[in-house]
Amino acid sequence: MVRIQILGTGCPKCKKLTEVAEQAAKELGLEYELQKVTDINEIISFGVMSTPALVVNGQVKVAGKIPTVEEAKKLLQ
Repeated sequence: MVRIQILGTGCPKCKKLTEVAEQAAKELGLEYELQKVTDINEIISFGVMSTPALVVNGQVKVAGKIPTVEEAKKLLQ
């Protein structure tokens, strides 16, 4: 089970990152759990200063930009 977290306050970029991450996970056939982290203190606790950010199994993979679906697939593996 892959744990995917989207860090962000719910802006359009955050929603787009959620879509990209879900599409990548589905294309890879991964079993995953998706969580949106919107609390600013929790986001800061990850050491992230710019959102949106993608966290996979507790590790920040990308922050401040939206990867393509292909990039997201690599980050999820």
